[in-house]
Amino acid sequence: MNDKKNVMVTVLPDGTEEKVEVLLAFEFKDNNKEYVIYTKNEEDENGNVTIYISNVVKDGDKVSLTTVADDSEWTRIKNVLRELSKSE
Repeated sequence: MNDKKNVMVTVLPDGTEEKVEVLLAFEFKDNNKEYVIYTKNEEDENGNVTIYISNVVKDGDKVSLTTVADDSEWTRIKNVLRELSKSE
């Protein structure tokens, strides 16, 4: 079993850096959009770990994360998560 976590560093709007754990990265080939699902390992009041989903935007060597605003994209992402939960 591999316990090594995939960590990335994000830069917050105020310029501070934050390490987060990448849970999954994937791409929809038909629209060439990449997504990353990550966590800061925060728990809500019910003990569930909060996850975040962002669109990965590449501009040369620079990579930024943006929010997913399109409802059809959200539906597709939720379908990916459902399929993954079935396989575990």
